Amino acid sequence: MTRPATLRTGLVLVLGLVVLSTSAQAQRPSTVDITCRQAQATVAQAGGIVLGTGGPTYDRFVRDRGFCEVTEIATRALAPTRDTPQCFIGYRCKEPGRGDRFDGAF
Repeated sequence: MTRPATLRTGLVLVLGLVVLSTSAQAQRPSTVDITCRQAQATVAQAGGIVLGTGGPTYDRFVRDRGFCEVTEIATRALAPTRDTPQCFIGYRCKEPGRGDRFDGAF
């Protein structure tokens, strides 16, 4: 391949990835568009789901620790919803750090 052809191919690949990521983001449900109770029900039904949390931000929420990796713990997750600024909708999985407890109190 010549240099311009390689550059064109790279540009097409990058643009394709941008389009794919933009369309995936557009299809993601957002907590700010639904009520607190609806967000809780969505997480409970799905078990683990990625939800938008306003603007370009998003996070993965889970029903319980069973949807986390074996090495992760579940921490309480609050997210803004249409009717509540900080709604408890489930948990987030995270790798434990120093000071995190492993006595099941999550």
